[in-house]
Amino acid sequence: MARRWIAGLATTALLLSATPAHAAVSDADLAYRWAPIHYQDSASSKYIADYLASVDYDGDWNTRNNWDNLDANASRLAGTVYYSVVETGTHWFITYGYFHARDWKLLGSHENDMEGLLLTVNKDGSTFGTLQAMITLSHDNFYSYTPTGSPFTNGRENIDGTLITQLWDGEQHPTSFQETKGHGCKAWNGAGFPGGDGIIYFPSRGAGEVPSGGNDRSVAYQLVDIFGPGGLWERRNDPQPYASWGTFAGDNGTDNAAHAPWAWDDFNDGSDLQQGVIATDPAYLTAVYFGNLGTFSLDYTRNTYRQ
Repeated sequence: MARRWIAGLATTALLLSATPAHAAVSDADLAYRWAPIHYQDSASSKYIADYLASVDYDGDWNTRNNWDNLDANASRLAGTVYYSVVETGTHWFITYGYFHARDWKLLGSHENDMEGLLLTVNKDGSTFGTLQAMITLSHDNFYSYTPTGSPFTNGRENIDGTLITQLWDGEQHPTSFQETKGHGCKAWNGAGFPGGDGIIYFPSRGAGEVPSGGNDRSVAYQLVDIFGPGGLWERRNDPQPYASWGTFAGDNGTDNAAHAPWAWDDFNDGSDLQQGVIATDPAYLTAVYFGNLGTFSLDYTRNTYRQ
């Protein structure tokens, strides 16, 4: 089997081995097992713009009307989180995307907004593996975190904090946080919401719920596969939702300023980490961002982003 090595990371063991034995598990089950408990800060006014939603929440895939249709469609803003799963012989990489119809910060507002995170899960022989790391997107920067017990250490980037997990449906789940208005995503730090108002979203195997207001502490979100039929990836060349590759079309505020995961980027983490690597080559991103990886394959057994 061919080996992929990373130049300059001589202290990191990137060893290829046979895939560890583990029970068959679907992408939907994996995504639910590791789905974050999500803390969404909200503003005292226009808090519906902080609700998680589907890209086509208003019943169409024209993303140039999402800003204007928000007020009339508040009852359709059911909690939605997009996910994708790719894997190597040693790890699963699960991307989660949080979509909002508006980024409405004071400077640089724009129609549509999607930020989110990547989880790295070790295929250790158990059904769902073991979570080892999280990388989040906050505007144009990636932030990295490890849960207690992870062997990962600093790599090219320093680890930004310890990932807090919480019990949900009998399992410990990672937690995430998004700011109001601009929706930058980081790990939840365990504190209360700034200003006291916020929404806590929990993963569901069924439909998502619409929050009762800007201070609802228990709202279900549905999980939607990015690779699903008629979904975000299948429509990747459709000019209705996209203005260009991975860029949502929008004409309020700054034009065409929101991105799907395969176009997420940290602008200053190295020329080898190109736009979209967090989704399209997450094994490489993880290997660069962290050290002490142990047995870690860079070769994908499946990766729909690369087909």
